[in-house]
Amino acid sequence: MSVTRRRLLAAALGVPLAGVLAARADEDTVANGIFLIARPELSDSNFRETVVLITQPEAGGGQLGLIVNRPLAARLSDALPDLWSIPDASQQIYSGGPVAQNRILFLVRSRAAPVNSLQLLDDVYLTGDVQLPVRISRGEFKAESFRAYVGYAGWGQRQLRGEIAAGGWTMAPADADIIFATEAYKVWPEMIKRTTQRVT
Repeated sequence: MSVTRRRLLAAALGVPLAGVLAARADEDTVANGIFLIARPELSDSNFRETVVLITQPEAGGGQLGLIVNRPLAARLSDALPDLWSIPDASQQIYSGGPVAQNRILFLVRSRAAPVNSLQLLDDVYLTGDVQLPVRISRGEFKAESFRAYVGYAGWGQRQLRGEIAAGGWTMAPADADIIFATEAYKVWPEMIKRTTQRVT
């Protein structure tokens, strides 16, 4: 990972740059901007029937990702009442993973990059800027859609490669339409179907 991307990652996650500078990409790092699809055999309750967007190596060399299909019984407007003008599809809060559940992150679909964000796909960005929903609601930043996540998923160096090799996960190119799908309960079955058809 270049120093520039490390700086963007530090800003997006709201962590000190010094920690991110320890991260490095090597042959044990799963690529940025892909989906991990939990295989039906994966019994870990943290990840059963999940689709995880892999973003970048975590500080220290491990992998970081967000579960994209696990909605919570919480809405942004419950926490931030001034966000009444946010579209209903963006009000839902999701569980991003079991790590740092006191932290909120956002995936944003936009033609322009939000401040302090990291680009994951052509028009999808990751940011930890809690003021972003406010700016969107005020019309100060235009986003096609965005999602809020509590926590994230993290793996130690080489850990994720081991889980993939053991058959716990299938990989596929990430798709913005899947990330922002309105019916989250359909995401995992659809991705299992796609990857099964690709293999056969």
